[in-house]
Amino acid sequence: MRRPLTLLLVLVVAGAGLLVGSPATAITNGAPDGDGHPAVGGLVSPTQYSDGTWVYCSGTLVSPTVFLTAAHCGEEGEPVRVTFDSDYVDGDAVHAGTFHADPLYPGNQSDAHDIAVVVLDAPVAGITPARLPEAGALSHLPHRQSFTSVGYGAYEVTNEPGGHRYLYDDRRMVATGRLNAVNKTWLRISMNPSRGDGGTCYGDSGGPNFLGATDVVAAITITGDAVCRATNVDYRLDTGSARAFLGQYVALP
Repeated sequence: MRRPLTLLLVLVVAGAGLLVGSPATAITNGAPDGDGHPAVGGLVSPTQYSDGTWVYCSGTLVSPTVFLTAAHCGEEGEPVRVTFDSDYVDGDAVHAGTFHADPLYPGNQSDAHDIAVVVLDAPVAGITPARLPEAGALSHLPHRQSFTSVGYGAYEVTNEPGGHRYLYDDRRMVATGRLNAVNKTWLRISMNPSRGDGGTCYGDSGGPNFLGATDVVAAITITGDAVCRATNVDYRLDTGSARAFLGQYVALP
């Protein structure tokens, strides 16, 4: 889910103790990531949002010069900036690069091809890239497989008289959820608070959903329900179409 132009996005986490109308409706069962996932970064807007924040999509370093994200987070050939700071502040170091989307995006419901990379101008030092899954590795996941979702999306969703408001703070957040369903190109991960799961929201688009507690990026965040409380919908990286695109930029397992 990319941050809309009229809204601001980062990781929304639903917790087991979540109550409708509670003051912190999104992050009850999540936490700031700190140094937990240093390979996860955010795309930094060239202009500041009205709430003072900057990050609009998330992603993962998968080689020293390749940052994985979602196709709907940019335009082909667009120059972009990436931060790996866990709590970004304007003026912090950023890494320049060029956005490249799968040319088959937006595809269709069966395969959206919603995948992209940023090829960085220079290698990123001091950060170990995350790993990609082997071909077909996600086709036979165990029931209720756990995933670790990381991103810079909205940390809270409030329900106000004028409608829902999405709150951002340019901080990398982390939550865990469990598998709901798998199909040809998608993973659906529960972020239902009644099940104790957490998940993602606007601004987490392109961010990783790691397989369990590993550093293997199983899928990237694409969409979910409008108020970030039920299902995290993610594009699988073990499929033939995802690997055909990624293989142009990185060595595949």
